[in-house]
Amino acid sequence: MGTIKRNFYNNITPTGKFDSADLTGTIPADNIANASLTNVTSVPTSVGDFVQKVASDPTPVGAGDVWYNTTSNALKSVVSSSAWSSGAPLGTGRYIGGSAGTQTASWAAGGVTHPGGSITNVTEEYNGSGWATGGNMATIRYGNTASAGTLTAGLTAGGRTGPAGIQVANTEEYDGTSWAEVNDLSNARRYAAGFGTQTAGVAAAGNGPGSNPSEITTTEEYNGTNWTAGGNMNQKRQRGKGAGNSTLTAGLVIAGRIVDEGSNPVLNNTEEYDGTSWTAGPTINTARYDGGAAGTQTSALYFGGSTGDPNNSTAVTATESYDGSSWSTSPGSLAAASSASFGTGASNSSALNAGSVQSTPSGNSTQEYNVSTNVITAAAWSAGGTMNTGRNAIGGVGTQTAALAYGGSPGGGYSGATETYDGSSFSEVNDMNTARGYVGSAGTQTAALAVGGEAPPGKQSVVESYDGSSWTELGDLNTARDSAGTAGTSTSAVAFGGGIPSSPYRTGATEEYNGTSWSEQNDLSTARGGASGSGTQTAALAAGGEAPPGAVSNTEEYNGTSWTAGGSLNTARYFAGPATAAPQTDSFIFGGSSPAATTATEAYDGTSWSTRPALANIRRQGGGAGTVSAAVTFGGNSTPPTILSSSEEFTGETSAVNIVEITTS
Repeated sequence: MGTIKRNFYNNITPTGKFDSADLTGTIPADNIANASLTNVTSVPTSVGDFVQKVASDPTPVGAGDVWYNTTSNALKSVVSSSAWSSGAPLGTGRYIGGSAGTQTASWAAGGVTHPGGSITNVTEEYNGSGWATGGNMATIRYGNTASAGTLTAGLTAGGRTGPAGIQVANTEEYDGTSWAEVNDLSNARRYAAGFGTQTAGVAAAGNGPGSNPSEITTTEEYNGTNWTAGGNMNQKRQRGKGAGNSTLTAGLVIAGRIVDEGSNPVLNNTEEYDGTSWTAGPTINTARYDGGAAGTQTSALYFGGSTGDPNNSTAVTATESYDGSSWSTSPGSLAAASSASFGTGASNSSALNAGSVQSTPSGNSTQEYNVSTNVITAAAWSAGGTMNTGRNAIGGVGTQTAALAYGGSPGGGYSGATETYDGSSFSEVNDMNTARGYVGSAGTQTAALAVGGEAPPGKQSVVESYDGSSWTELGDLNTARDSAGTAGTSTSAVAFGGGIPSSPYRTGATEEYNGTSWSEQNDLSTARGGASGSGTQTAALAAGGEAPPGAVSNTEEYNGTSWTAGGSLNTARYFAGPATAAPQTDSFIFGGSSPAATTATEAYDGTSWSTRPALANIRRQGGGAGTVSAAVTFGGNSTPPTILSSSEEFTGETSAVNIVEITTS
C-alpha cells in the first residue's frame, strides 16, 4: 500500500474520493486539519467539508471512497491490495513449457511432467476458474518458452524433444481447439523468450542449435507465415522471460542465466524491443531465471524463478512490478516458491502462475495475482463434521448445510443407517428398511430416494423414499442394479446405468419415476456403472463411470427423452461424489477411482469440464451433496483401503471490498 497524502482534506473531492492517493489506513495526527477523531465525531452532518457521515458502510463503494461510520466511530476508506491466491490445479502437473493469454483465458502446452519427468505435448486451457483439456501439440517437447498470443490464437516455437535430443525449430499455431504445424524457426533453439501475437511474434535468445548448445542473442520475428531475422539482443541468455503478448514492436525480456562460460551467472538485467533493436532496461531487484511474466513493456510483472547455479538453485517467491521506468518489489509474494512455471497475464495487476519444478508447491499448483479493491478468498475444501458410522458405497443428497447420508458398507456387509448433516454435525435418524450399498440417490434431505443397490443375495430393484422422518418402500425398478446414476426429485426422478448380475455386467438402461412407478426410456449411449449423476429428470447429467476395461471420461446429457454427448472429464473416473443439487449445466464431481482413488475435483459448465481445488483426502465411493459453490462429501474409502467417517466441505471463491479504518498515528 501507499501513503495518504498530506493536507488530507485538500485531497478529497466533493464526491468523497481522493484525487490521487494510495491509502495505508493511517493518517498522521497533524494532517487532520487540526482535528482529532474525537473532534471529527462531533461534526453534525459530515467530517470536514466533504466526507459523508453514515450509520453503516455504504454500498457500492470504490477505491478512494472515504466516509465516517458513526456506529463504529471510525473514518473508513476502500484501498487496493496486491496478493496471490490459490487457483484450481493443472490436470497434468508439469513445468518449462509454453504459455500465453490472460488470467481468465490462457493455455499451457508441453513441458516436463512433475512428478514423473516425462516430456509431454499436453495442452490445457484456463478459464479463470479451472483448467480444461485442450488439443495436443503435434510435437512432444519442453523448453518451448518462445510462446505468444491468446487462447484462440496462440503461437509456440522451439524447444527440445528429449533429454538426449537436440533443439528443434518446430513452430505451431493454436486456434483454441487444435494445433497446426507452420513454418519453422530459422534457427532451432530452446529456453528462448517469446512475446507478441500469433501473426506478429518474437523468439529471442535461448540455447542455440546442436547437441551441446550455447546461449545466443539472435531474434526472429514471425509474420503469420515466415520467420525473419530481427535485431540481436545485447546480452545472450537462456531461460529469460518475455512480456508483451499484444505487439511485436513493444516487447520486454526479463532476467535469465548464462551457463556456457562456466561461471553460471544469473542475470538481473532487462531489455526492451521496439521491433527493430534492443535497448537496456532497468534491472530487477532479485536476479533469477525461469520466472513467470505477465503484461506489457510498460506494465509488467515478474514472479518466482530460481537463483544460484543449476546445481544449487533456490526457488523464490519474489514478485516484482514494472511501470515502464523501474522495477519495484510487490507486497504480494507467491504463496510458495515456484520456478519454471507457466506464467502469463495481461498487465502488472493481473497474472497467472501454474505448475512448477518444485515439489512444494506441487507441479500442478495454480496461483492468481490481482491488484484489487476486493479481498479474494480462494475456493477450497475444508474439514467438516464426522459421521457416526463410517462407511463407503454410501448414498447422499441435499445441500451443504442440509444433507442426508444413507446406506453403504461399514467394512463388512451392508447398512441401512441414515444420518442428517446440518453443516456442522451428523445426527442419526431412522434406518432404511433394506440395508444396502451402492444406492442411487435423488431428492433432498427431507424428500429423498434410495434407488436399487447391492445387498445379499445381489443386485436390488427395491426403491425407498424418505420424508424427513422415516423410509417407505415404493415401486421397484424394472432393471435390478447397483451403482446407478440418478437425478431429480423424490417424485420426478431418472435412474441410469449401473451394474447388473449377468454379462455384459454393465447397463445403459434408463428409467423415469413419476412418484408412483418406473418406466423405461432410451438407454445411455455407453453402458456403465458408478457414473455421477446430477440435474433434473428432464435435464440430467451422467459423468464418467466404469465400463470394462476401466474408467471412462465421457459425459452424457439427458433431455427427458434421449441422451447426447457432452464434454469429457479431464480425469476418467467412477464412484466419484456428485454435488447432487447441482444443475446439468453447472455440475460438480469430486474424488472417485481412476482406477486408483483420487482427490481430483472438476466442474461442468454445460460444455466442458475444468479443474477445481482438490480434496484434502483421497476418497472414492463417498456420498455427495450441494452445488458447485457449496458442496459436501462424506464417507467413502481411501488408499490403502480405509473406511472413512470424515467429511469435507467445499466453498467457492468469494470476494469482499477491502474496507480499512483510517486511524491517527
